[in-house]
Amino acid sequence: MINSSALGFTPSEDPFVVEHGGFYRRWLSMFEDLDELKSLVATLEATTQDKWVPVWRNAGRRHEDEGDRLAAAGEKDRARAEYMLAKTYYAIGRFPGEITPLKADVSADCARAYRKACSSLDPPLEVVEISCEGRTVRAHFRAPRADAPVAAVLIMCGADVFKEDRGWAGEMALDNGLASLVMDGPDTGENPFPWDPASVTAWMAAIDYLAARPEVDAARIGAFGISRGGYSVMQLAGTYPQMVRAVVANAGHPFGYRMSDDEMQAFIEARNRRSEFVFGEPGGPPSFPPWSVEKEEAIFSKWALSELGILDNITQPLLMINGKLDHLAPIGNIYFMLESGPATGREARIYPDAGHCAFKYFSEWAPASFSWLAEKLTAKDPR
Repeated sequence: MINSSALGFTPSEDPFVVEHGGFYRRWLSMFEDLDELKSLVATLEATTQDKWVPVWRNAGRRHEDEGDRLAAAGEKDRARAEYMLAKTYYAIGRFPGEITPLKADVSADCARAYRKACSSLDPPLEVVEISCEGRTVRAHFRAPRADAPVAAVLIMCGADVFKEDRGWAGEMALDNGLASLVMDGPDTGENPFPWDPASVTAWMAAIDYLAARPEVDAARIGAFGISRGGYSVMQLAGTYPQMVRAVVANAGHPFGYRMSDDEMQAFIEARNRRSEFVFGEPGGPPSFPPWSVEKEEAIFSKWALSELGILDNITQPLLMINGKLDHLAPIGNIYFMLESGPATGREARIYPDAGHCAFKYFSEWAPASFSWLAEKLTAKDPR
């Protein structure tokens, strides 16, 4: 695990700087040593795909080739480590998603390297297909070897990190005796559903899939999500409360908290700084759209849990996590949820010197999340 004290902190989206709270927060926990990442970032000339993808794809290929060499020599553990590095570099090259044919190509590289990394896992990783409303969602399932059905967790991905980057969550679930299903968020990776409130049906289908697995105790299923996934887990909990028995939500927005004028202005400015970067073709549009107060208010009306009428359904044990300095999911969302439900059963971890998702403290909250889920889901009454 990287040394947290080795980096500075800025809540930003600047891809030319490696720092806590910044652009590379999504992947920092996946590196044992940051020197190679920093050296690659130092060579970047631009974010458009002609300048961006080759840097990360070449790094990925170097590590994938080394993984192939080690695998051929029978060194499975070292080969896996190299494949996981390759996967991570490909994932950075793919950011923010499969928005062009080239990005789709490097996304395929990412999936290939991840499959190689998982080829020797025991218990194995199973690629499964979930059917819902005429569409098929591909996901990753793992279960511990056990004599009786076990509790399980649906691991919900966000907007720009795919299921291949959440394999660590499946591992942590397994370490705590839990089965897991890791699934891309709507409109990302191998989830063809559009990003729309109605897409919660895909998450519900994933819960039903878990419940039908013989390895899983259908009465003991929880959910875990980060960033947009932190929102989705809340929406799912409020939409399907009879099946979702415990929830870990890291970040997420909007829940129902209304920002002050000053908070709103800072929030809009942060979103607009993100929209300055183009990760697709040269001359193409911003990869993240410009933001405004009017747009944020429209998003709130469409998406907020309070506006969807599901807030009162969220009564499960709930653990919420975030950095106080989050520039994309205001910390007020957590306080809102603490004040908008049962007086007991809700817990929070707020890191005062961390940003979006508190990745600076990943080594603390990540294992603690799955230990908490195991405790809640294996209690006599998960609620």
